Amino acid sequence: MRIFIVYANPEPNSLGAAMRDRSVEVLRAEGHEVVVSDLYAMQFDPVARGDDFQERRFPDRLQYDREQKHAVREGAFAPDIRQEIDRLFWCDHLILQFPLWWWSVPAILKGWIDRVFVNGLVYGAGLRLEHGGLKPRSAMLAFTTGCYPEMAGPGGLLGNMEASLWHLHSGTFHYAGLSVLPPFIGWRVRYSDGDPREATLDAYAAHLRAMPEAKPYAFHISSDVGADWTLREDVAPINAAYAREGWRL
Repeated sequence: MRIFIVYANPEPNSLGAAMRDRSVEVLRAEGHEVVVSDLYAMQFDPVARGDDFQERRFPDRLQYDREQKHAVREGAFAPDIRQEIDRLFWCDHLILQFPLWWWSVPAILKGWIDRVFVNGLVYGAGLRLEHGGLKPRSAMLAFTTGCYPEMAGPGGLLGNMEASLWHLHSGTFHYAGLSVLPPFIGWRVRYSDGDPREATLDAYAAHLRAMPEAKPYAFHISSDVGADWTLREDVAPINAAYAREGWRL
């Protein structure tokens, strides 16, 4: 399997860096090909700009998604974007690895998604969900957080982690056609007794070794909805996010 790791952590001596290194070691030992984009080391620019395109269809007003579509047709992406697109479409499996900041990815990684998940290749013109441009690839989140599992479980103080990750699992991965595998979460990394590093690294290694047999999450597809864009009456919600009576998780 060809695996692309997009890594976003500014600290070279962090647990996240150790997780990145362990993942490369484990995955290659399992016979996979691995490529890593270390966004901070690359000084990847997360800001969408007109300079992202070597030529513009609409030079007087930046319509970013439409310029992406034009750049797909004309081969007009800036070199840093072209490199990441090539890596994305090279891979069979995508791993986004990061520290969880404000229940989402760091800005540099969000910018990577904005600039690399491009209109005309990943989404747009019918490319979405079961027809998304990244099908049949799979994807997974791997991140660290300071909170305890109980804080982010059903009924937890901070809300259910499954709901908190919905925008990434459904709104990014599934929308782009990716099969979504369960995430790896390094819990309470700063607030544990002793050093959690080795235990977390060993748990991540086991998670990665089991990845080829992991069961993907279930999501609804286009045919599950009617003309009003809501679930047909004969289709039962497959998770709480689609419940007709609200978002009680």
